[in-house]
Amino acid sequence: MDNNEKSMEKTNLELVLENKIKPILKDAAIKYLGVTIDKLNEDISMKISKQATVDIKPSFSLKYKDAKKKYKKEYLEKVLKLKLGNISEAAKVVHTDRRSIHRLIQDFHIDIKKIKHELVKPYSIKVSTINYALENTLDKYKEIIHPKRLETIYKNLGLIADDILKELPETPATLKEAEDEFDKEYLKQKLTENNNNVSLTAKRIGLRYETLHRKAKRLGIC
Repeated sequence: MDNNEKSMEKTNLELVLENKIKPILKDAAIKYLGVTIDKLNEDISMKISKQATVDIKPSFSLKYKDAKKKYKKEYLEKVLKLKLGNISEAAKVVHTDRRSIHRLIQDFHIDIKKIKHELVKPYSIKVSTINYALENTLDKYKEIIHPKRLETIYKNLGLIADDILKELPETPATLKEAEDEFDKEYLKQKLTENNNNVSLTAKRIGLRYETLHRKAKRLGIC
């Protein structure tokens, strides 16, 4: 995919988010919460725009390298399941070549035969992805949304996710985008745990100070 194709794809996604997804979220908020929260809609839309990675939660109990390896394995397993074990198709999604995919499968000890045998329905995986995006964002609004209202919308996330998925174009994240998403979530959490002390955080997660500082600055979390 060349730069023009990627630009057109992003533009299409932005149009879908603005004209299709946001109205769905607004209607759902009014129906289940009794109010609409513009910032909540924006946050969910942003999360959904990165929908290929959002339902993979970093393992914050692990040090950086181990946590990232686990995250990448889960991401690749998910892509392979979405593509029904087809390595060539998976390679296109992650924007790499078949040889690299084979190497990652070996490095992560991924059982490709099991994936092909189980044949989990890609639609189910996509719905769970949107569900996670919704849950993950709603969790941040627990303090301002009434618990009963929140409980009601949680019970209906499946219906909302289904409506969203009908409109959402398939725009899975590349491996590089998935790695950036991991870095942003993991490092932001760890910096918060250590009062944004970069030196202390680097020591506790097993990174050099310079490496952590560079990553945090690039991702805008420092």
